[in-house]
Amino acid sequence: MRQQEKLAYLMIAPAVLLLIFIVGYPFMTGIYLSLTDARVGQAGTFVGIKNFIEVAKSPLFQTALKNSILYTSICVIVKLALGLALALILNKALRAKKFIRGVILLPWVIPIVLSATGWKWMYDSTYSVINWTLCKSGIIEGGILWLGSPSLARFSVILVNIWRGTPFFAVNLLAGLMTIPKELYDAAKSDGAGTFASFWYITLPFLRPVLAFVLLFSTVMTISDFPIVYVLTQGGPLNSTHLLPTLAYQIGLITGNLAKGAAVSLFIFPVLLTVVYFQLRLMRRRWAW
Repeated sequence: MRQQEKLAYLMIAPAVLLLIFIVGYPFMTGIYLSLTDARVGQAGTFVGIKNFIEVAKSPLFQTALKNSILYTSICVIVKLALGLALALILNKALRAKKFIRGVILLPWVIPIVLSATGWKWMYDSTYSVINWTLCKSGIIEGGILWLGSPSLARFSVILVNIWRGTPFFAVNLLAGLMTIPKELYDAAKSDGAGTFASFWYITLPFLRPVLAFVLLFSTVMTISDFPIVYVLTQGGPLNSTHLLPTLAYQIGLITGNLAKGAAVSLFIFPVLLTVVYFQLRLMRRRWAW
């Protein structure tokens, strides 16, 4: 083995070890626990896939699974649309462009628990600044229970995720837009191409790698979102906002059933693989020019 190859393996060794201990070990431990009847303080014995079968039959799990799919689908689609719109606007010649970019990034860089706590105060039925503004504007007469009804609670957590995740899309897509040669747009304009044609045949194809990255990353982060839902609703009211991560936490740590909690958390893995597979397949078919 050449000296350069040895140096390369030596350089990546810390990252590999980090992945093994931070990702690989917990993942394998979760698989082991899901195949036992372990509880807090009890090692448990091997039961095979019994936990997965019982969990899959649970109405609460089915609700959490539906919520996770709905939550991820709506959030990713809206964040993509808003992020792309913001990126296109910021790519224009604007005054104070750097300042605007910095302000837009604030929702993404603020610690997630801190921002979710702020939103929880804004949604409070008694001290809500949102309710106060709507009342003063004459839009509503009384306070709205944003986190007190299932439909409004779902809307509220989705809104917070969109608010937090849109800057990530905007900044990454803006970086992709800045790499597109302006000569292409000038040539298209001279050939009589309109704004939509330039966007469809120039902007989108050049943004394809960036879109693939942000969509996959956002899908992974959204479907495994825990802090926003837990801080705002803890899965309530009436389990209407439970996602798979919050349900796994409730079953595994709150009730102490580590085995079933691990089984619920592992259900995210095949769901995520399925979503990513169809997402990549759709993108390749859509942009196979």
